[in-house]
Amino acid sequence: MTTTENTQTAQAQTTVQVYRVYIKATPQRIWQAITDPEWNGRYGYAAPGTFDLTPGGAYRSTASDDMRRASAELGYDVPDVVADGEVVEADAPHRLVQTWRMLMDPRIAAEGFTRLTYEIKDMGKGVSRLTLTHDLTGAPALGQLVSGAFDDSEMGGGGGWSWILSDLKSLLETGSILAG
Repeated sequence: MTTTENTQTAQAQTTVQVYRVYIKATPQRIWQAITDPEWNGRYGYAAPGTFDLTPGGAYRSTASDDMRRASAELGYDVPDVVADGEVVEADAPHRLVQTWRMLMDPRIAAEGFTRLTYEIKDMGKGVSRLTLTHDLTGAPALGQLVSGAFDDSEMGGGGGWSWILSDLKSLLETGSILAG
């Protein structure tokens, strides 16, 4: 195989998705909304996530009762832990890096762990910028799911990171979630 072919193969296997949202909130409030299960269980897919915010610490997101009911109506079961991973770096309230694996679909779970990076920057005047970078190298099915590719299809899966970040923004700015 030539160097060009190696480079093309590596590029085809590397997928990085970047999402950015500006939120009228302090970095501390955004950090809390991401890392505190009392907050992160209120938006997005309402699956509370717990973090041990030390390098090597565990991350676990558990299915909510609403998630279980909705899944049962669609004819499938949801595991107790819907996503897991490990904290790589935590610099409150500015940067959180973690591994992340979605466990709701065995095919996607088999793709293994991916890498999430949250970066929060104070932009002044009560506004912060939240950038989420998801390195999905070697996880094409998960990449499709979190991109929101199935949002309008009968397959389900929702709006992915765009939906989650939009819901987070709505909750912090208005006190209400998008669908609430």
